[in-house]
Amino acid sequence: MSALLEIRGLDAGYGDFQALFGVDIAVAEGETLAVIGANGAGKTTLLRTIAGIVPVRSGAIEFAGNDLVGVPAHRRVGLGIALVPEGRALFPSLSVRENLEIGAYARRPGPWTLTRVLEVFPLLERLLNRPANVLSGGEQQAVAIGRALMANPRLVLLDEVSLGLAPVVVKQLYAALPAISAAGTTALVVEQDIGQATAVADQILCLLEGRVSLRGTPGEITRDQIAAAYFGLERHAEVG
Repeated sequence: MSALLEIRGLDAGYGDFQALFGVDIAVAEGETLAVIGANGAGKTTLLRTIAGIVPVRSGAIEFAGNDLVGVPAHRRVGLGIALVPEGRALFPSLSVRENLEIGAYARRPGPWTLTRVLEVFPLLERLLNRPANVLSGGEQQAVAIGRALMANPRLVLLDEVSLGLAPVVVKQLYAALPAISAAGTTALVVEQDIGQATAVADQILCLLEGRVSLRGTPGEITRDQIAAAYFGLERHAEVG
């Protein structure tokens, strides 16, 4: 199966600081890739580089046959890439409905409408007219994911879905991922909760200090291998 997203030899960073070193990734359409790693491993930088927020220093990013290097972020949205950023970045004074509708500004065709988003996140229906700044953290995260889906992306980038949320709320949010995959949407999920990551992913990739330290499927990778790759006890473990 050909890859929807293919990254080869990716170097990226901020100013004089390099955060990613020679990262290779291939994700097929409809797959979910979980990217795990400790704080500072380069996970958020990876998503921001795919989204066009952080520039590529060297290497290649191809999406659906398109070379993304040098393509600005707003054009990547039009191609079908949507980012759910760490911290959610909602418009606090706008209502839930308005925040969701902003996600559809690119007018891409596809299965995701306001009605469909509310089916996946039914808790939002009663909140549509409330301003985003009065919502709980879990409610805000549901709005942020829903806003990204309203762009009808082929690829959705989810950064730290569980950050700062109670376990029961995280479980509810992750319960929506199968419906997202079933709609044909490919997902890259950055996550520190290894249990959640392995439960939803078709592939797992671990970053350590900006480099790939482990990759494979949940069925192939053991907990010991994940711990070693996560904490740097052994480097560049490859599975399969």
